[in-house]
Amino acid sequence: MTERTEPVRDPRRAGQAYVDPLELVWCAAAAKIGFRVQRSSEVYAHFDGRGVIFVGTPETLDPDDSVAQMVFHELCHALVQAPDGLRRPDWGLDNTTDRDAYRERAALRLQRILALRVGLAGLLAPTTDYRAFYDALGAFPLDGPAAETELARRGLDRSACAPFAPHLEEALRVTRTIAGQAQTYAAGHVLPGAITALDPR
Repeated sequence: MTERTEPVRDPRRAGQAYVDPLELVWCAAAAKIGFRVQRSSEVYAHFDGRGVIFVGTPETLDPDDSVAQMVFHELCHALVQAPDGLRRPDWGLDNTTDRDAYRERAALRLQRILALRVGLAGLLAPTTDYRAFYDALGAFPLDGPAAETELARRGLDRSACAPFAPHLEEALRVTRTIAGQAQTYAAGHVLPGAITALDPR
């Protein structure tokens, strides 16, 4: 008689994968606005012009990068470049020359305005070479060249309208809540998602 045996289960086989809560928040917010976020080892960040925001996989990113910040930054580009840029790769921006540098700076101004409103200018700051520019904006991101500030103002107006509203504001509020709770336990530690001290309010 053949003895019946049960299949051996791998005790270390994971039944689920951990995902940064802030990544969940921002990918969900992007989806509600009309964009799908997809990870790719072929890019740092890229918009395909057809509704997909690509974000690099962990091995392609720097230690201080986070999906939440990167998606937020891409949504700021969408706000500045709308409506035509929503149908163009990389929002219609030329990333090979300085032709559109002022549009990048406009998106950074908008990014800082929106983050400042909920005390997240540090947590949701860019990690690229533009970080110094972003930090130098201080509390007055709309003080600057008209070519940049006008685009930022238009993006700010769009953020209060569908499809960005109310989802962008909700994502910022939830991010503030999660970061605030995590900060309680963060003393002496570096937490996933590069959580730093929240801005004073």
